[in-house]
Amino acid sequence: MLLIRSLLLGAAVCALAVAAAQAAPAKAAKKPAGPAGAGAAGSVFAKPSPLFLHAPQFDKIKDSDFAPAIYAAMAQQRAEIEKIANNPAPATFDNTIVAMERSGQMLDRVLSVFSALTGANTNDTLDKIDTETSPKLAAHHDAIFLNPKLFARVQAVYDHHAALKDPEAQQLLKVTYDQFVHSGAKLAPADQTRLKAINEQLSSLATSFQQKLVAAAKAGAYVTDDKTKLAGLSDQQIAAAVQAAKARGLEGKWVLPLQNTTQQPVLQDLSDRSVREEVFNHSWTRAEKGDANDTRELVATEAKLRAEKAKLFGYPNYAGYVLENQMAKTPEAVQSFIGQLAPAAGARAGREAADIQKAIEAGGEHFQLKPWDWERYSERVRKAKYDLNDEELKPYFLLDKVLTDGLFYAAGQLYGITFKPRTDIPTWSPDMKVFEVHDKDGSVLGLAYFDYFKRDNKSGGAWMSNLVGQSKLLGTKPVIFNVANFTKPAPGQPALISFDDVTTMFHEFGHGLHGLFANQKYPTLSGTNVARDFVEFPSQFNENWALDPKVLNHYAVHYKTGQTIPPALVAKIKKARTFNQGYTMGELIAAAEMDMQWHMLGTDAPKQDVDAFEVKALKAGGVDYPNVPPRYRSSYFLHIWSNGYAAGYYAYPWTQMLADDSFAWFTDHGGLTRANGQRFRDLILSKGHTEEYGPMFRAFYGKDPDIGPMLKHRGLAGDE
Repeated sequence: MLLIRSLLLGAAVCALAVAAAQAAPAKAAKKPAGPAGAGAAGSVFAKPSPLFLHAPQFDKIKDSDFAPAIYAAMAQQRAEIEKIANNPAPATFDNTIVAMERSGQMLDRVLSVFSALTGANTNDTLDKIDTETSPKLAAHHDAIFLNPKLFARVQAVYDHHAALKDPEAQQLLKVTYDQFVHSGAKLAPADQTRLKAINEQLSSLATSFQQKLVAAAKAGAYVTDDKTKLAGLSDQQIAAAVQAAKARGLEGKWVLPLQNTTQQPVLQDLSDRSVREEVFNHSWTRAEKGDANDTRELVATEAKLRAEKAKLFGYPNYAGYVLENQMAKTPEAVQSFIGQLAPAAGARAGREAADIQKAIEAGGEHFQLKPWDWERYSERVRKAKYDLNDEELKPYFLLDKVLTDGLFYAAGQLYGITFKPRTDIPTWSPDMKVFEVHDKDGSVLGLAYFDYFKRDNKSGGAWMSNLVGQSKLLGTKPVIFNVANFTKPAPGQPALISFDDVTTMFHEFGHGLHGLFANQKYPTLSGTNVARDFVEFPSQFNENWALDPKVLNHYAVHYKTGQTIPPALVAKIKKARTFNQGYTMGELIAAAEMDMQWHMLGTDAPKQDVDAFEVKALKAGGVDYPNVPPRYRSSYFLHIWSNGYAAGYYAYPWTQMLADDSFAWFTDHGGLTRANGQRFRDLILSKGHTEEYGPMFRAFYGKDPDIGPMLKHRGLAGDE
């Protein structure tokens, strides 16, 4: 996942763990009721970091630095914006559009770091600051984009856009103008006033949702003092459960923490069915306990407010408002896309369920398949069909080797880049690693941070974002980071991961490459600052190299024996590649459909009962598959309520289509070669948002995207 970064006048602003990313396309505030500009000169964020490539000074940054710095940075940007808006000279591209691109640099610095920490290493102090500043940042955004003098200057420049000869400048002007309009610059004053109130409220709700969900996930962990209940887990998994308990001060107990999705990895191994059901229910109801961490009221309120916001802009629903600037353009296009996938995924999942039920009966057990059984018994089917055991694979996937000899090696083969470890760059966790990235000519490309292990104060899932954005105008190079939630091994044990985890690493580093190859003058258009239904394309595409023979043989080496993964085992992995794809695609598009149904609600729709709505939404979309629950339920769907993917979760299967089309092109043109990699870099990875997405993709693929390669690649075209 890419952590959606709000665009604040071109400065890529991480909006407080993206709370309010959908409430306001960019974030910041009216004059805050707080310690306005006090202490700005002495702030660690007042000037760019003196470290290499302006890497943040995590060894010097204190929690107490953030609130004063955020307020000071907002005050600083307000002054910059007022100077632009009140400039007596006629509006020009340079004194208006470029001047806005230069504004807010301190705010970008502080929020980039703050967002990274509130997502990956939060605490009560940071959460309190997040809650306090989030609505003020939303108001700051509105104070800028609803400034009539400023918009008049933007409009004046836009009216003469034909005079601009530079294509990137023309694109920046269009994107900036559209952002003003999309933010309400053309609304009547009364509607602007209501919009500001909605944006502030949505920002607060999104922040609250994330905080409640982190707490709910922690509280939802399965805790036991009876080791026999963990029957089926490996010694390494049990040791990790002991460590998780110790970290919580629960000596003599075992803790199985929840991961972000509905299904939990341990369900594959737990042999006690009642324990599996309990773990599943802990996940399924984590944020529905009727306690302080229950998110359902927030969900219903956010949906209602978003519908009202859409109506202010003349859209029948929030999905229409959001999708206007995406590659798909309309809710109808998204629904048509999901409609093409739903029957194929459902039919495949039905065949998979029948195979699993047979496996249950063949093992001498007699019960009806339920969701908490799927992972365990589908693994039996996989072993029977493909003779593939996940535990047999893990010794070949040592995390550090996957990183350096897998991700980095593939990137070198494709793009000619190299990586140098940096142990002198401070991080927010001692578990992290930092690498200096060099381009094919030896020049410095950027920095890359990796934070892979789960912590109770880390949001679930995996993501990428920037600590420093790339911009030729500002003279900055990219500093990116990848985050995941892999189980940390017990002390002295190797960090062995599953092939799914390997795929996650390749996915997130695909985002990282998109950020590292940014080559734009203007920060608004730089790197991963693209539409949701395009941004997941490079990451989904990069997953393919995990199984490329040349790459796989380079990193898949047994951690004890040094033996390269045997060809017979590789053949099993490849043969099993489309295994369980009915379930995998089914849970994905069920979540996408639920997202769309929430955001196709009209303003006149009453406030929804979340549980009832969810059942109705899945049925309406034809994705209420038996035993295939959505990847996320409404109550813990962080993507859409706090992380900027409202009416956008379809972007994952949509970009799978783009990725599969592109990989098919690679396959037809020689596969993993420097020439092919350079072409993909030149036409996709280095483009940012300097072009519209349809023409950009056609320039690489040669035609519009089509679903054929996706259905074939994902095993959905018919029977195996």
